[in-house]
Amino acid sequence: MGLILPEGYDPRMSVRETEEAIKYIRDTFQRELGREMNLSRVSAPLFVFESTGLNDNLNGVERPVGFDVPWAPDENVEVVQSLAKWKRMALGKYGYGPGEGIYTNMNAIRRDEELDNLHSCYVDQWDWEKVITKDQRTEETLRQTAADVFRIIKHMQHEVWYKYPDAYYRLPDKIHFVDTEELLQRWPDKTPQEREDLICQELGCVFLMRIGEKLSNGERHDGRAPDYDDWQLNGDILLWYEPLGRALEVSSMGIRVDEDSLAEQLEKAGCPERAELPYHQMILNRELPYTIGGGIGQSRLCMLLLGRVHVGEVQASIWPAEMIEACEAANVHLL
Repeated sequence: MGLILPEGYDPRMSVRETEEAIKYIRDTFQRELGREMNLSRVSAPLFVFESTGLNDNLNGVERPVGFDVPWAPDENVEVVQSLAKWKRMALGKYGYGPGEGIYTNMNAIRRDEELDNLHSCYVDQWDWEKVITKDQRTEETLRQTAADVFRIIKHMQHEVWYKYPDAYYRLPDKIHFVDTEELLQRWPDKTPQEREDLICQELGCVFLMRIGEKLSNGERHDGRAPDYDDWQLNGDILLWYEPLGRALEVSSMGIRVDEDSLAEQLEKAGCPERAELPYHQMILNRELPYTIGGGIGQSRLCMLLLGRVHVGEVQASIWPAEMIEACEAANVHLL
């Protein structure tokens, strides 16, 4: 199961107290996120038509959950795997301008996820997106935005400390910026996950940039769909998480593809036919705004701020019976 159960683990809260803390963190963080980044709260879909091309295919191997509806017998409806594309279209449709943006609750089902301390079949995150200008599609914009997100997360640590002083987890004070190629050059004999663990253990918190593009060894650090992030202008916020002795990703973000990078990345990914889908045509025809956006894991953030060792302690999902039994025996109470 890939399960890590630290000896002598103490959640320091009852399940009821944990539920109250989860609500407090979620309510407070989204309010801070909206205010600090000039984002308005909007409603978002749980599912979309497959034919629109709006769904995220992630690494290209995850199977979206699909179903049919009686009034559209020739269409397949898919539960969203992320809202990366929908948000950009919504910004254009709703008339947002540069410097303005939106955030929403995103709930998804990852049926093929390999379950462990950090991964669940159920995904919940704050998806956000902001309009930028063409000349703001730069690494400087990306770095500043990542720093802003980290600052908001760090501020939440102080909020949790004030309300739950016996249960909060202390975060690093600074975020460092590192490129995936830099990690490869430092540790060429390590796997991408091992490199992330090593750099986070060394620096505490990193924004790992340029994910999806092939590195100098011909391999990708990790997969990214070719039609939302610009592979040269994206990254993940990772923190060293002492309770599990590994890196913990809390946010993924990127400057979205423009008409040029979309065409280039579709070709590199071997799926140029996607350019004919309605969403992709809108980008190629410059009908959508240029944007930057990302997601922040709600359960991951609660887990991090409360020092929990299993994501099931802060979200209600489904788990193998043997995992539930092993966790309970180790004082890890899954919701």
